[in-house]
Amino acid sequence: MRAEIIAVGTEILLGDIVNTNAQMISLGLDELGIDVFYQTVVGDNPERLKEVLEIARGRSDLIITTGGLGPTLDDLTRETIAEAFGKKLVLHKPSLRRITAFFDQIGKQMTQNNVKQAMLPAGCKVLDNDWGTAPGCAFEADGVHVLMLPGPPKECTPMFHTAGMAYLAKLAGGVIVSHNIRIFGMGESAMEDRLHELMESSTNPTLAPYAKDGECLVRVTAKAETIEVAERLLEPVVRQVCDTLGDVVYGIDVESMEHAMAKLLTEKGLTLSVAESCTGGLLSKRITDVSGASKFYKGGACTYCNEIKMKVLGVKKETLDEFTAVSSQTAREMAQGIAMAYGTDLGIGITGYAGPDGGEDGTPAGTVYIGLYYQGKTQVRRILSPRGRERARWDAANNAFDMILRVVEGRKLI
Repeated sequence: MRAEIIAVGTEILLGDIVNTNAQMISLGLDELGIDVFYQTVVGDNPERLKEVLEIARGRSDLIITTGGLGPTLDDLTRETIAEAFGKKLVLHKPSLRRITAFFDQIGKQMTQNNVKQAMLPAGCKVLDNDWGTAPGCAFEADGVHVLMLPGPPKECTPMFHTAGMAYLAKLAGGVIVSHNIRIFGMGESAMEDRLHELMESSTNPTLAPYAKDGECLVRVTAKAETIEVAERLLEPVVRQVCDTLGDVVYGIDVESMEHAMAKLLTEKGLTLSVAESCTGGLLSKRITDVSGASKFYKGGACTYCNEIKMKVLGVKKETLDEFTAVSSQTAREMAQGIAMAYGTDLGIGITGYAGPDGGEDGTPAGTVYIGLYYQGKTQVRRILSPRGRERARWDAANNAFDMILRVVEGRKLI
């Protein structure tokens, strides 16, 4: 199938927001084996949208639109597409009930203009919106399939990945099944180099490498008549990828490093506490973003100054005077101190220079020490992340998760 993505929104043309929806949809279509030939952005103007739709229907089998499904006067995607394809808009009562219930739930009065969001093309497949008010929909006309999605990424992304991809998988024929292999501790180029021959030789399943936020991912995707057949195709390839990459693989089909760590500590019945300096609470935030974190996470301390490091964590004044606050010795005592103070099986201590400045002793910005206390032993990892303050803090948290996963699983700590 030849696909075209049309983003509707003057704010995208003006540069006020970035069109992240197009990237997300393109990646999803790639998984389904559907080729994206064109991407278009058009403002909130019905005449220009009609022109774009006429061009698209003449060259594409599938048109996916984002945006313009809201309740305001300039939200005209639904009406314009219905007119262009000769579809009558009718009130979809289940969607209206969902919209009404949404406003009841948040305790606000629904205005009349929200009713237009429940006006959908007759005979369409309705895509429920569990993340906002505007339902999506899909229909076929004159051999062209049209899929309408809301514009806000927090609504568009989950709707596409659930209802949208399920609808399109049927059009693509058969089923598409993917497994995501998560990697930390190896760069994208090194990962791709190791997998190069396998990637070249694999046609079904296919391998697609990605890099984001300091870690990597390999998505292995198979297409088959049934889920069972697809899984049989995937199993040896997933195993081969894991064997090839070795212990940098930290999980398969896990959402993130913190989710993998949460699952492991919960299963092992272990508890964790953290002491942070340069990360300023980021590690605690990421831990508590995971539902059920209270089962293993007992708490954290943001010990930004030396006085608090000494009072709360028991870091020795002599250590700070001799080695400074940013040192392996201080990270070690922070990890031990928080574990003792909170009575946990594991303790993490993070201290460093996030930037833009480094230490007075010449220590470069982005230098961070992470200490991990577990079973009476404390180990320290030093990292250098010189790509800005935010990235240094994120990398420090990632490394803390990696250390916990490796030590508890019995893997070598690199």
